[in-house]
Amino acid sequence: MKGQEFLRAYQEAFAQLRAEVEAFPSDESLWLEHHGISNAAGTLVLHLVGNTRWFIGSVLGTTGYVRDRPQEFSERHLSREEVLRRLQEAERDVVETLQHLSDGEINNTYPLDTFGVRSTANVLVHLLRHFAYHVGQLNYYRRMSS
Repeated sequence: MKGQEFLRAYQEAFAQLRAEVEAFPSDESLWLEHHGISNAAGTLVLHLVGNTRWFIGSVLGTTGYVRDRPQEFSERHLSREEVLRRLQEAERDVVETLQHLSDGEINNTYPLDTFGVRSTANVLVHLLRHFAYHVGQLNYYRRMSS
């Protein structure tokens, strides 16, 4: 994939996530915990925000975002408005970063070895699959909450 293709794919992913969050029947329903499921929908959104802001915005871009992964899983009961605001910040970071990555940089080795020695393109695909997985979970949780 080329940079512009990654940019479009991530913009579509963020649009899907935003639509899922907006479709929850209430702020409270974002934070419902279902039997046997360890994370509420809101928690998954905060996790995706932290994940993309760190691995794309900060590592590949120059955003300076500092990730607090434990907080992603412990913060609760934010309003939908606040969750959407944070989601918008993450999308901004990702879009700005991907707009400035050349195709050559995308083919370079990713700067962190978190994912093993992989090209940036491989990491972006991995992160996009992770994103889509959690969006699918949100869709399921939303239908359980209705």
